[in-house]
Amino acid sequence: MSSPSPALSTDPQARHADALALYQRLLPAPFWELLCQQQELRQNNRVYTLAVVVWLMIYQWLQGHVPLDQAVLQLLRGLPDSFWPNPCKRLLACHRKSGCLSANTAAYNTARQQLPLSVVESCCDRIFEQLASETRGALAPLDRPAFLFDGTSVQLPPTAALHQAYPPGSNQHGHSHWPLLRMLVAHDLQTGLALRPQWGPLNGQQAVSEQQLLELAIQRLPSASLVVGDANFGVFSVAYAASQRGHPVLLRLTTARALHLAGGPLHDGLDRPLTWKPSRDDRRRHPSLPQDACVQGRLLVCLVQPSNQTKPFLIALFLTWEASMQQILAVYGQRWQIETDLRTLKSTLHLEQLRCTTPEMVAKELDLAMAAYNIIRAVIYLAAQKAGLPPRAFSFTRVRNIVQAFAPMLAAAQTPQQAQEITDRLLYYAGQARLPRRTRKRPAYPREVWPKPQSFPPRKE
Repeated sequence: MSSPSPALSTDPQARHADALALYQRLLPAPFWELLCQQQELRQNNRVYTLAVVVWLMIYQWLQGHVPLDQAVLQLLRGLPDSFWPNPCKRLLACHRKSGCLSANTAAYNTARQQLPLSVVESCCDRIFEQLASETRGALAPLDRPAFLFDGTSVQLPPTAALHQAYPPGSNQHGHSHWPLLRMLVAHDLQTGLALRPQWGPLNGQQAVSEQQLLELAIQRLPSASLVVGDANFGVFSVAYAASQRGHPVLLRLTTARALHLAGGPLHDGLDRPLTWKPSRDDRRRHPSLPQDACVQGRLLVCLVQPSNQTKPFLIALFLTWEASMQQILAVYGQRWQIETDLRTLKSTLHLEQLRCTTPEMVAKELDLAMAAYNIIRAVIYLAAQKAGLPPRAFSFTRVRNIVQAFAPMLAAAQTPQQAQEITDRLLYYAGQARLPRRTRKRPAYPREVWPKPQSFPPRKE
């Protein structure tokens, strides 16, 4: 299938920063036609076509995971005719009969349940690939894409199906009430764009670790991408999986592991080539490793003086990426951005707790939540390109709120010229959503322990 016009055009007359226009450019009508042909899907005379259902589910996440009725209201307000390439007889009949569609959520909910997961994954992958191809050549100084990896947990409703798929945790007091899943995310270091997440059970016999999820997610990385991870990912299995797929790594090591690999004490300025071979524990956990498995790289140790601590400390890095010391430290110094990305997903988009009740809907919601996140990141990129600043310099929450505020105005625009004027205003205000520059170092406070709560004495009769 031939590629459509670029999703992020640099032509001021053709550039639209609203979420709906970006969605239609990223997933145009020819994409849906080809997808239906490949998966042998038919959607004749449907109001809730694949394009409509996917957009309404993304819209729910853009608005902070709103209920189904608000998504249906988005449809009732009116969507562009391009959502129905062929005249929809049911839609025309509804207009002739009563002048409007039904506001009930039953049909939309049924369409959500029947939406194939393979369609959702294809949409999310295409959105990421289109946006990544548009932003890749415009950013420096890295010579390759770099992705930050980290994991988090997501709470699910206590249904029987989810209890079986994602068992809750337990302690000495018994089992918890809420099913939990472990989710791994991979975000572009420069633009903030995110891959489709990888997840699995957090507890139970089928529980997966963040390292196992990374070994699965790394298969979908763009070629020769740099893998950046903290000490939790500084293990042999991660480095070996990345090297086998042609991805360089920049991983932090724990002090114990760095001492073992160095064969001696660590000191500032240590920079030596290293052949990392699996230990006995590595082979026990990964019995499929070949006998000659190893990773060629460098062990780098440097002294770091953080702004929020009083004492400097040594940091040990293992890397298979050829770069200068200054560039290596500059890249790893941005690893904390994955923490703010996770906070955005869980707090701003409300991904910390899902409301769906089946494992299939959990998979669809997680994927489309990341698609909604990428659409906002695309708007941020347009504002950053116009202001001449890096995309990471803008507040995701403020830009999301601006898109929400201008969405009704864009939907009510009567002419393309009016829509373009509203889009320019949206980009103008998005350009003002810059993060503050903290020039002062934050004061370092000594760590203190909160006192234990005291129980009340028993009441005397």
